[in-house]
Amino acid sequence: MIDLQKIPKYYRGYVESLGEGELVPLLLRTGDAFISFCKLLNEAQGLYKYAEDKWTVKDVILHSIDAERVFAYRAMRFARNDKTELSGFDQNIYVPEAYANDRSIHSLLSEFTNVRASTVDMFSSFSEEVRQRTGKASGVEISVEAIGFIISGHLSHHLDIIKERYTS
Repeated sequence: MIDLQKIPKYYRGYVESLGEGELVPLLLRTGDAFISFCKLLNEAQGLYKYAEDKWTVKDVILHSIDAERVFAYRAMRFARNDKTELSGFDQNIYVPEAYANDRSIHSLLSEFTNVRASTVDMFSSFSEEVRQRTGKASGVEISVEAIGFIISGHLSHHLDIIKERYTS
């Protein structure tokens, strides 16, 4: 498990919720849990919003895909010792432009499966030295390894939200 002091404050809750564990097994576990649960949802559930100004379940799934791609890209850049500061991204701009509600849950989960497999392959390839490399994104210094734990925790966070607010 990573030292939480190495995680930017905004993301610590995501990582704390994971408990103990090594990065790649956590990526596998959280990905499998997300897929297993979301496969049980029907199309009507995928279009459900628990409040007018909230995302649908399909929006949450595609947001999780987009966020993972952004974080994985950051990790790859820093792993390759790229010291260029990277900008943030505005999820509230991305979500309506992704048209998740026009897609099937199956399609979204297929895409998520591919993205997560790529993320797992990438982090599995990193040596300990590479995992400790850092870069700056959204104005915050962060390590490659920390990004991996954030990816896993972010997905777990959204699965909890789907369970608690959309399907209970």
